[in-house]
Amino acid sequence: MELEHKAMWALKTTNLDLKTGGEARFLQIHELGELRQHAYENSVLYKEHTKKLQDKCLKDHKQFQAGDLVLLYNSRLRLFSGKLHSRWTGPYMVKEVFPYGTAAIENADGVIFKLNGHRLKLYVGGPIESAVEVIELHTPHTS
Repeated sequence: MELEHKAMWALKTTNLDLKTGGEARFLQIHELGELRQHAYENSVLYKEHTKKLQDKCLKDHKQFQAGDLVLLYNSRLRLFSGKLHSRWTGPYMVKEVFPYGTAAIENADGVIFKLNGHRLKLYVGGPIESAVEVIELHTPHTS
């Protein structure tokens, strides 16, 4: 008897009207679709914004002019294994800048060659002086 009473109470509390339940489910499905569409639009806006920021950073640093001094990144350099060896060589002088990021550079021997501008960066420092200090060591006098 008690079990039947609980079952009847559960049936009364749930809405067994199929038309009303169907409308509620229809609205839930459409609300889910709207939420999904908003999430998609927000992700597109986020991707556009981050792409704009990234492109701004890339384009600002890669504007070379004829006569600029640049360093060349050598990705194939494997002379010394270790973290402290620099793969940037140079400085080289930019002779001509072509469209789409290609540049012609000249080395110290006067040889001119073309390469992709992504492998270059501006050389802002002065000449590197290799100063070697000689320290003379004397044997201590023993008495």
